[in-house]
Amino acid sequence: MKTTVTMTINGVSYSHEVEPRMLLVHFIRELAGLTGTHVGCDTSQCGACTIELDGMAVKSCTLLAVQADGATITTIEGLATDGQLHPIQEAFWEKHGLQCGFCTPGMIMSAAQLLQRYPNPSEAEIRHQLEGNLCRCTGYHNIVKAIQYAAEKMAKR
Repeated sequence: MKTTVTMTINGVSYSHEVEPRMLLVHFIRELAGLTGTHVGCDTSQCGACTIELDGMAVKSCTLLAVQADGATITTIEGLATDGQLHPIQEAFWEKHGLQCGFCTPGMIMSAAQLLQRYPNPSEAEIRHQLEGNLCRCTGYHNIVKAIQYAAEKMAKR
């Protein structure tokens, strides 16, 4: 039995009929066509699917699309404004906070939540807040540096 869900993703309303068991990450990727949110593990271990749902960073593989009915969602594609990278996106580029890039959307979305909560985070706070996101390439050093750089840039805005 399918049900219709409607949600706003990056300022655009999407309404689709879905199976009750469809994961939110699959709704975003397959029905909304926004492939920046990555499917990593489907078990909430890696954080590659992190998005913002009604102002909170969540792993979209842990929610059903029907649970997001009526929600407002921001994905990695929604952070840039008028073709300009968000300061966190720019920081990952400038400070080499990525290698293969698979974890990057989730890292950036988690970093956005982190910087909302802690505008001037310590290295320890950054590392603690990113514990739910796995990167197999970078060793996290440049990711931490990128988030510190983004915090500095955002404080000047």
